[in-house]
Amino acid sequence: MSVITEVSPDGQKLTISVRGRFDFAKHQEFRESYEDRDLGAVVIDLKEATYLDSSALGMLLLLRDHAGGDDSDIRVVNSSSDVRKILAISNFDKLFDIS
Repeated sequence: MSVITEVSPDGQKLTISVRGRFDFAKHQEFRESYEDRDLGAVVIDLKEATYLDSSALGMLLLLRDHAGGDDSDIRVVNSSSDVRKILAISNFDKLFDIS
């Protein structure tokens, strides 16, 4: 499995970890990780993501919409410098808390 989902014991935080290439091949698996859940805080852990393409950016936007748009609480953590660069160029640092 290359998309791993973990819910905090209190059920208030969903962590989605992506391994390897974060591209269209992960679309279904990524969507299934959150679509049937009531979302509070969401953490996208990209520690083991080696690549991110435009379809991954689209998946992040779909997650943001599902989580409440401007009212959503989504953090993107542990991204490599290359992935962080892609997120910054795409102005995703204005939409997500990226660290």
